[in-house]
Amino acid sequence: MIEAIISGLTLGVFLAISVGPVIFAIIKQSITNGRKGGYAFVAGVSSSDVAIVLVCNLLNTVFQKAIDNKVTIGVAGSIFLIAVGIYTLFFKKVSITENANGAHEKLTWQKYVGLYLSGFFMNTLNPGVFLFWFAWTAAIVADAAAASNPANYKAIVFVTCLVFVLASDIVKVILSEKLRPKLNTKNLHLINQIAGVILIGFGVFLFYGALK
Repeated sequence: MIEAIISGLTLGVFLAISVGPVIFAIIKQSITNGRKGGYAFVAGVSSSDVAIVLVCNLLNTVFQKAIDNKVTIGVAGSIFLIAVGIYTLFFKKVSITENANGAHEKLTWQKYVGLYLSGFFMNTLNPGVFLFWFAWTAAIVADAAAASNPANYKAIVFVTCLVFVLASDIVKVILSEKLRPKLNTKNLHLINQIAGVILIGFGVFLFYGALK
């Protein structure tokens, strides 16, 4: 069990400190929509991770065929990231929604659902996340085969990893919220532009990697 926990924590730390488009999206959503809005977005990202892990474990054979088409998957994912980046950089308007006392404007349940789905689909449609989980699922399954109880080993590794990543994302939301009092509309627009450039950059890098 200790070995499984260590493996899960190691994988979780790697995911938590990895710099990708999702981490910038978490910071941006938290600053724009407040802590609760950030939590909704993070919940979507975490749900996506759980879904991908379950699918990779249940359909390992099918995903072995899918990995053979990684060029198509990579190109499609890169186009999605570039499109979101262009929209964010050039077309998306930003504003600081708060009341006179500086408190965040109350979000409607539709807004919460929208933020949740944004996090879910941004993570799910990122082929880098898909390929990452597929590769590690294969590795963990191989390690579990040597354990006395393979099912428990896999469960402990994945649960430990996913819980750690979720906790780290929550910390990111809290830290992002603390930055908000220092921001104005101009600075928020700058952050939005930076996020757009980063998304486009990741998309181009992914596109190049897929073709190469």
